[in-house]
Amino acid sequence: MNTPSPLTGATLAPTSTPFPFPGRWIGGVTLIVGPVIMCAGYLLRYLSTVTALTPQQQAWAEAQPFAAFGQLLAYTSAPALLTLSYAVFALGALLLFPAFVALSQQVGGHLSYWGATLLVTGLFARLYFAGADQTAFQLTEVIGLDQTTSAIMKEYVDISYGPWRVPVWASVGQYAGSLLLAVAAWRSGLLGTARAVMLLLAGGTWMGVLKGASIPDVLVTGLLCVALVPLGARMLRNRLPTTTGRPKALSW
Repeated sequence: MNTPSPLTGATLAPTSTPFPFPGRWIGGVTLIVGPVIMCAGYLLRYLSTVTALTPQQQAWAEAQPFAAFGQLLAYTSAPALLTLSYAVFALGALLLFPAFVALSQQVGGHLSYWGATLLVTGLFARLYFAGADQTAFQLTEVIGLDQTTSAIMKEYVDISYGPWRVPVWASVGQYAGSLLLAVAAWRSGLLGTARAVMLLLAGGTWMGVLKGASIPDVLVTGLLCVALVPLGARMLRNRLPTTTGRPKALSW
């Protein structure tokens, strides 16, 4: 409904849009490429470690209390490959920001907004961890592997938790946010039960500094592609499914 301007008296056109922030094109594209690139990042992190380390080194790394030992060793063996894998992973986290916002906008309701907000805080934590990863890798080129490993592991808790523990608390948002957004998407009818579960499972992947990826990480992120890519394609074609309003959305 058009309304008169309080300043000029002229009639103003409605400002609502079926595709609010981040918009149809950004939202649709990132719903497609965001999970795909994140899945590629997990796959590259897994393959780069397997490729860079000999079987004996892999056995040694698996015997260590933290994955950081093996990741630092792998970087010194294949720095370009490790850098590529970590860069693709960070890029996936960046692209999932508008993707999750777009998903939340299509679901609607306070529950989905809470879920997307918490998920985005988790993505911010991933970028903090990415900065810590890069710093650790660069240290190996300056002071060597042994000294870097010793220094990083001595301060690993403080590095991982971050200043005032803000990053580690933000990382909790991934787990809580994926649950809320999956429930909201299912309740609205935008995602069926299977795809909502896929979104939830993808929210259970690890967070932290110098973590190693595994095949299960790749698989659950692949499920995220199954859950979100069709929605992104429909968004680009302006043919989003109509929500069913299946039980009334929560209001908090």
